[in-house]
Amino acid sequence: MQACTALAFNLRRKTEFLVALADYSIKCFDTETKELVSWMRGHDSSVSSISVHGSGRYAITTSPDTAQLWDLDTFQRKRKLNVRRSVSIQKVFFLPLSNTILSCFKDNSVFAWEFDTLQCKYQLPTPVEGSVFLYKVFAITRDGRIFVAGGKSNHLHLWCLESKQLLRIIQMPTKVRAVRHLEFLPDSFDGGSNQVLGVLSQDNIMRFINIETCKLLFDIGSHEEGISTAAISPNGRYIASVMENGSLNLYSVQALTQEVNKPPPPLFKVVEDWSKCKLGANKLKVRVTSGRSERPWKSRGSKIQTRSLKPQVNTSLENKENELPGGLNKKRLQALLKGFGEYPAKYRMFVWRSLLQLPENHLAFSSLIDKGTHSAFVHIQNEYPIKSRKLLRVLQRTLSALAHWSAIFGETPYIPLLAFPFVKLFQNNQLICFEVVATVVVNFCQRWFEYFPNPPVNVLSMVENILAHHDKELLQHLIKCNVTSQVYAWPLLETLFSEVLTREEWLKVFDNIFSNHPSYFLMVVVAYVICSRAPLLHCNQTEDFEYFFHHRNNLDINVVIKEAYHLMESTPVDIHPQHMLDDFIPLTKGQYPVFNKYPKFIVDYQTQERERIRQDEIAYLRERQLVHELEAKAQERKVEDETWYRKQELLQEAEEQRRKMLLEEEEKLAEQRQRLAAVKRELKVKELQLLDAARRRFLKYQQDQRQMELKRLDDEIARKASIREQETAAAAQDVEVRQMELESQRQHFEQHLIKDQETVMQEMKGEIDTSRRKADLEDHLVQKLMEVDREEKQKARMVAEENLAKAEQKCVDTDWRMQALHKLRCEDQDREEHYKEIAKLLHDNRVKEAELLRALKEAEEKKWQEVTQKKAQLEAEQKAAAAADEHRKQFLEDEMNDALELAEKLQKEDGYFERLHDLKAGHAETGLGFQQVPKSGNVCLNDLSASESSSHGRRREELACKEWELMAEVRRLREKLTSRARTRHSATRFSATKWTP
Repeated sequence: MQACTALAFNLRRKTEFLVALADYSIKCFDTETKELVSWMRGHDSSVSSISVHGSGRYAITTSPDTAQLWDLDTFQRKRKLNVRRSVSIQKVFFLPLSNTILSCFKDNSVFAWEFDTLQCKYQLPTPVEGSVFLYKVFAITRDGRIFVAGGKSNHLHLWCLESKQLLRIIQMPTKVRAVRHLEFLPDSFDGGSNQVLGVLSQDNIMRFINIETCKLLFDIGSHEEGISTAAISPNGRYIASVMENGSLNLYSVQALTQEVNKPPPPLFKVVEDWSKCKLGANKLKVRVTSGRSERPWKSRGSKIQTRSLKPQVNTSLENKENELPGGLNKKRLQALLKGFGEYPAKYRMFVWRSLLQLPENHLAFSSLIDKGTHSAFVHIQNEYPIKSRKLLRVLQRTLSALAHWSAIFGETPYIPLLAFPFVKLFQNNQLICFEVVATVVVNFCQRWFEYFPNPPVNVLSMVENILAHHDKELLQHLIKCNVTSQVYAWPLLETLFSEVLTREEWLKVFDNIFSNHPSYFLMVVVAYVICSRAPLLHCNQTEDFEYFFHHRNNLDINVVIKEAYHLMESTPVDIHPQHMLDDFIPLTKGQYPVFNKYPKFIVDYQTQERERIRQDEIAYLRERQLVHELEAKAQERKVEDETWYRKQELLQEAEEQRRKMLLEEEEKLAEQRQRLAAVKRELKVKELQLLDAARRRFLKYQQDQRQMELKRLDDEIARKASIREQETAAAAQDVEVRQMELESQRQHFEQHLIKDQETVMQEMKGEIDTSRRKADLEDHLVQKLMEVDREEKQKARMVAEENLAKAEQKCVDTDWRMQALHKLRCEDQDREEHYKEIAKLLHDNRVKEAELLRALKEAEEKKWQEVTQKKAQLEAEQKAAAAADEHRKQFLEDEMNDALELAEKLQKEDGYFERLHDLKAGHAETGLGFQQVPKSGNVCLNDLSASESSSHGRRREELACKEWELMAEVRRLREKLTSRARTRHSATRFSATKWTP
């Protein structure tokens, strides 16, 4: 139960199609299952068009406020094109054979969009100013290169989408005032670059033109059978059109173009003998059609009527008068009408047009329509509020054409009542409507305007005379009730019975009126009054009579028609209106006749008066508009003043509130500052405490480190002393063992090997200790670096947090100052004095801090001087210790040299120099020079033979005594050196415990 606003086929699933409905929704149906596939919503206004992509997967629906892109696989909306409310959308569609979307707006702007990315590719420029109109309809060739736009003009704009330029402007014939539809005619051999364009204009005729040669090829439709809309098949063979009468016509393009493409007539012709042709004159057959059409393809082919006409010499004038257009005969129609009482509804309009002999002057009617709406009927909707806008528009155009044809119709008040029945009957064909009304006015309203602006007294007197002759009693009753012909006859005449009859009754009455003499119209009026005599005789009030002749009544219209025929036959000649009125005269062809059967001076006077009144009314309206504008301005100014005062009051109240809030905020801020200062003081105290604790902790850490270092030095000295004692003990034991084991050469070599192994082990142990100390040192350095890095990061974080806090505080202060700057100007002087005091205090603090800093620097210099002195003392002690070590070493070397010289001297005497030299080299490697003498003695003792002399024995005893003395001296020297080292170590430890950084 919804009206369809747009259709779309050629989806990817060929059995499906899209329908846009009046409730702003889009539905997809399946033609095979006849079921609803999907229901899409999203528009807020009616959808005017649906464009399907070449693949059939996507569709674009267009409404005046938006265009939406749909995925037809999922029936989901992908994108939406929004526009400003001031510029609505005309149409959005896909270009053929491409991924481009073209959007046309009502301000003549045309944009091209890339389908994949939905980015704007280009915009067509504005056309030349000489031919600017609003685009309404569009067409595109199958190859997507040529774009045509049309609108409310007889011009067409051809755009080249490749160059984005306007190719040409095509001007249609003058009959075309607006273009309603555009569509290209496809051709199988043009490769998509279509050349033939179909243009449907406002006159309901579709003209096909060649856009290259700008020639009119053919057209379809006519003024009688107008085309509402049309569509062309994809192969270009057929044209389907919906006609205004509701029928659907299917045209063959091949048949339409056959007349255009036929060869020219032959240039070679043969002269025939006229005498031979004259012999067969009696057998001549003439083909007669219902009217030769200007378009040969509109003839009905097999339905062409053919008749054999015999030449008649004597033709009566009566038969010529009875012959009507379309092959009809008036006598036969009258006989048919008397037999059935009315014409068939299917052929009534055709019969009426034949009876009235309408000329169908299209050009003359177009010229009248082109003059526009007449000033007398501009506001006709106020006087006649018709619900149908189309019917009101047709009525306005018809009345305006009548007023432009003759000035009397613009001044006649009952013309709308007279024309309305025909307008409602012929609303789809305005030309026929106008000519029917003009024919009725010219023939059936004869002598109505002679007494203008009064009712036609002469015509009403005719009606009264006929009524007086046929029903004197009724006339006497009407006269007695003061009811004149202007009450019982004029309402029926000026409304053409439309107020008192139904549609079927009215059509039946006018079937008879159009088929008879114009005087029959007056007879019908008298017959209606006579047939209503019973209710009229019971009426006594004038209002009752007026109501009776302005409303429908229970009356058999067939009786009225029969009574009118009776009155036509029985009315005397002297009062019969047939002799007073002219016979039926149809409208002339080409141009309409001049209608001036009215008092021209009265009409001109009324026209002048109307124009004067209109000018006065315009002046009055202008003055009233000015007064209204002044009143509106005054009211607006008053409202603005009231608003301004109200705003001022509100501003004052807001200012008071803000001032109170500002005072409260200042108090709160002062309290917050005090609390912040207290917190800062607490934080400062805590910070000083933390710094003091950190300093104390650092000093303690340094002291612990020094103590650990001293302890390590003590351990190292103790270890070295123990090593030296062990070495001394080992040396003593070695001497003893060598003395005890002189007997065994083998044991000596084993003991020597064991000593070598112990020496290697000591070296390895020393290397291991050195590597361990290096590793410990490296680990200590790494830990120290990590601590330094951690301290630096902590310091940087503290600095960053302090800077961030300062920046935040600065930002808050700046915002507060910017907000309160204009309110705190009055306090600048007090604040300046306060700032001066604070600056003075700060200056004093800075002076004190400078003094404190100077004192700290002096203390620091003193400490550094003490450190330098202690370092110098330490260096002096170290130098003294080094000199003592050097002296001791020199002493030992001297002693060793003496011992060696003595041993060499003994060896020279005994001949063991070579052996002693090897031992010297071995002792030199071990660094114990004082052991060479006993070793050499042992070796000598070991190598002596038992057969040596006594002199040698004594000498050996002397050497042994000297050796024991030398060993005792060495032992004393070692004890003395050890005691001296211990004394120096204790002095160093004592001095280290008192040292401070």
